[in-house]
Amino acid sequence: MRAVLVVNPQATSTTAAGRDVIAHALASELKLDVVETQHWGHASDTARAAVEDGVDLVIAHGGDGTVNQVVNGMFSAAEAGEKSMPTLGVVPGGSANVFARALGLPKDPVEATHRLLRAVADGSGRWVGLGKANDRWFTFNAGVGWDAEVVAEVERQRSRGRNVTPALYARTALSCYFHMAHREPLVSLQIGDEKQISRLHSVFVSNTDPWTYLGSRPVRMSLDTSFDTGLGVFALHDMHAYPVLQHVAQMLRGRAKPHTRNSIQRADVGYLRVTCTEPLRLQVDGDCLGERSEIEFFSVPDALRVAV
Repeated sequence: MRAVLVVNPQATSTTAAGRDVIAHALASELKLDVVETQHWGHASDTARAAVEDGVDLVIAHGGDGTVNQVVNGMFSAAEAGEKSMPTLGVVPGGSANVFARALGLPKDPVEATHRLLRAVADGSGRWVGLGKANDRWFTFNAGVGWDAEVVAEVERQRSRGRNVTPALYARTALSCYFHMAHREPLVSLQIGDEKQISRLHSVFVSNTDPWTYLGSRPVRMSLDTSFDTGLGVFALHDMHAYPVLQHVAQMLRGRAKPHTRNSIQRADVGYLRVTCTEPLRLQVDGDCLGERSEIEFFSVPDALRVAV
């Protein structure tokens, strides 16, 4: 089997020695090419080239951002009519690894590599549904508003040399909350054929559950959402402290029950449209894509085969 291993050497929980062990283990069973990414977008370009070359398996070794780039690169080639889609393999190497954990893969990269080799040998895998935000694929979540502001600020602090930790995310989320709490609601949401809902502060879109992790603690935003359903949607009418704290507490306790007076919650959604009265930031899978005034979200069932 021909395979390409796309490695992000800057990923949080990878080391040079660990990457060598993983590459040697994979090369013992696969006809393997290894590419270490050098810049943002390199993983996407590498995955696209792999599909064009007709490889059987593309393996992403890094965090959720690396996985997202690989997936988008694969689809960019497939949508251009180049080749049929190969299988995706994932060896987690980031700080959260939400996609890998949602698939039930081991957190340890070496254990995940052995699991991947067993799946290849047995021919085992599963089809997963994905989401699209306009033309960008995402594997586990996307959002407009609060979470996108948090992602952008964490990326800014990372570029200044800060270590990305759950504590940094928590502090940044609190800081962004106080900034947004005093801002007019700018977002409107239309879910399928329902009537448009206006004056929202944030819209969170899930492709699976949990939404993300704070260290070892899952954040459960849409309990009825999985890779086998449509998208989950959660939106906030206002940013008053008490109801927001209620939502956060329930998400951390794994309950995620809606408070209809302050929030909108739906599951198994095939399509939704978000419009903003002024451009707001959009994030997908923990990467900020800049500002948008209109975003269409789609659920795509059985979009990708993953070796598990």
